Amino acid sequence: MTVYARYVALGDSQTEGLGDGDDVTGHRGWADRLAEHLARANPELRYANLAVRGRLAAQIRAEQLAPALALRPDLATVMAGMNDLIRPGCEPAAVARELEEMYAALTGSGAHVVTVTFPDIGKIAPVARPLRPKVLDLNARIRDAAARHGVTVVDTFAMEFVTDARMWGTDRLHASPAGHARIAAAMAHSLGLPGSDDTWMRPFPPLPPAAAWRTATAELRWFASFAGPWIGRRLRGRSSGDGRTAKRPELTPWVRPAVPPGPG
Repeated sequence: MTVYARYVALGDSQTEGLGDGDDVTGHRGWADRLAEHLARANPELRYANLAVRGRLAAQIRAEQLAPALALRPDLATVMAGMNDLIRPGCEPAAVARELEEMYAALTGSGAHVVTVTFPDIGKIAPVARPLRPKVLDLNARIRDAAARHGVTVVDTFAMEFVTDARMWGTDRLHASPAGHARIAAAMAHSLGLPGSDDTWMRPFPPLPPAAAWRTATAELRWFASFAGPWIGRRLRGRSSGDGRTAKRPELTPWVRPAVPPGPG
């Protein structure tokens, strides 16, 4: 088993931890949860999280790659591309080139890199169903690029539980606390960390079918609360990450918060 000492996370809002806590108490998220797991194997672990919400793959490469390399990680995670996919005119090939540049540079520096494929987002938010071909295209390119550079892929696209509503927060864009916990468990399992196993793959218990009117009401509420404001920001050229910086820009010892946001 490899013991990691310097873990750096690159990405956007998922890696920052949105959906698992809030801006007042702090965002925990899967990367923090993975760092906690890593620290059980090595209490001397040092951890940095360079992720910033709203960032596109090219911005993550431009803003986070050089600082990550300067930290000389022996483990890095890269989760990027979803913000690109949900924007009009996204070209999966261009997104994959940005990802591959990060994979190549990080593995070339000696880091073990872990990345992910993306779920069928049309099953999470029906309005996104037309994007399925682009998700499939990008996922295939991620697998190919990862294979070229020896990157570990947590490949969850075909797993039904990934699109279960309980994996996602009310905005359907960010993982719920339970979702973040599963992503962290998947990462830990892919790394063969002590205490990790494949229980993260298990489906959630079945739910009773919802009445059609409840489903329709939920869709309208979601659009008014989340999709509409997101579209408005895009039209104004704004991003949720405007003015924000990384929550953990330096490698520091991992210490679990005294009162962590979210369960688990």
